[in-house]
Amino acid sequence: MTSATEAYDIVVVGGGTAGCFAATTAAREGLDVVLLERKSEEEGGYIACGDGIKGKSSFPDVLDRERLKDEAFTNQGIERAVFENPETEETIEIPFNETGGVVDRWKYGQILLEETARAGVDIHYNTVVNDVVQPNGTVQGVTAVRDGDPLEYGAEVVIDAAGALSVLQDKADLSASTFDTNVNYSQFCSAYREVLEIPEPVEWDDALVFKPTEELGYLWYFPRSATEINAGLGFQMTEEPMELVDVLKNDIANRAEFADATVKNKLGAALPTRRPYDSAVHPGYVAVGDAAGHVNPCTGGGIPGAAKAAHWAAQVAVDAISDGDVSEAALWEYNQRVQTDFGKRFAAMDLYNIFGTAHDLGELVSVVTAIPGQQLVDAIGKKGTAEMSFGLKLKTVMKTFGHWGTLYELYKVQDAAGSLKDVYDSYPDSPGHFDAWKAERDALMDQVYDITGASPKY
Repeated sequence: MTSATEAYDIVVVGGGTAGCFAATTAAREGLDVVLLERKSEEEGGYIACGDGIKGKSSFPDVLDRERLKDEAFTNQGIERAVFENPETEETIEIPFNETGGVVDRWKYGQILLEETARAGVDIHYNTVVNDVVQPNGTVQGVTAVRDGDPLEYGAEVVIDAAGALSVLQDKADLSASTFDTNVNYSQFCSAYREVLEIPEPVEWDDALVFKPTEELGYLWYFPRSATEINAGLGFQMTEEPMELVDVLKNDIANRAEFADATVKNKLGAALPTRRPYDSAVHPGYVAVGDAAGHVNPCTGGGIPGAAKAAHWAAQVAVDAISDGDVSEAALWEYNQRVQTDFGKRFAAMDLYNIFGTAHDLGELVSVVTAIPGQQLVDAIGKKGTAEMSFGLKLKTVMKTFGHWGTLYELYKVQDAAGSLKDVYDSYPDSPGHFDAWKAERDALMDQVYDITGASPKY
């Protein structure tokens, strides 16, 4: 059957956070944009997610942010994190310096799609993208099946917001650009979550609760409300496989507050726990969100980074189309914005994941529980590094007796994280200097592998 052809300025693949912010940004600049979503309109926005957002996420101002906050944020009073020690059953409370929230992810996704349509974007639901159109190196569209009918979508730029391990990256020939193809399953996390309804309110409805697992992952309990809890877990795919459902089920069974809980829904997914792609542009093609590794590699949080990156990608794509040049160099500014912003922090945080692969759970928990709360938040949260006074260092040393070698190693990794952020601050302003920058970054990574004894991740 011959496929029909539809032409747009920009084709966005995927209707999650990244796809919606990219499409809305481009449409508000006057471009003709289509968003392709494989789910039905009723199922749009239904995505496996922890739902927790630390801090007041500064979404780009291209859609109704107040509506998003008022209707999708079911809990806007998150003030702390609680870290549970599985070895001793002790807990560590870590106050946040700004209030966070928990969302109803399906409602959040539905609002994003509604606002995207309101901005003038054509949204084609029930549309499964299966290949790229790339006649001479430059990506010029995609092919898809919509409601059973084959279609070809032509475009000046394709924005890939198709999620982790995007099929478009399997189909496209990206060898003629710097686009990061050094991607494999071991750099990802497998996750599963359930939404529980419980009869009595929890006492910790102002907290995000975390508990490490044996498989280099963690359990989480995030309160959408005092009686509705997002309960889930994830593990790094470098480790031995675990039965996610059984591990979560067993932990829930041992918590008195979850007696008589009802499971409202359940869902699993894969997400990147790696540094952002070194380059996410190719002639006519840009990747955003999970499809470009824009996820905090320690916590799995991906909503704020996806929104910001997608907004920047669309802005750069709009300018490139206006100039009649959608080459790699013309789209490169997007890379630079990402890497010198949250990209450098996520790359620094990834070093702690690498450190973790070289140690067992007991060692890690002993060291982590000895680190003061704010320094821990800084290291795996907003900064990617942490500073400690001499007094705090001395207290940490005393609390980690028997694990001093591991603690010293962690301090060296932290120093390397600071140096890595400096390298990312000097991310090149054009593809011509990319190889030299990459060589400098990789030399620093080799030092990290020497410090930790971990197997190379990339």
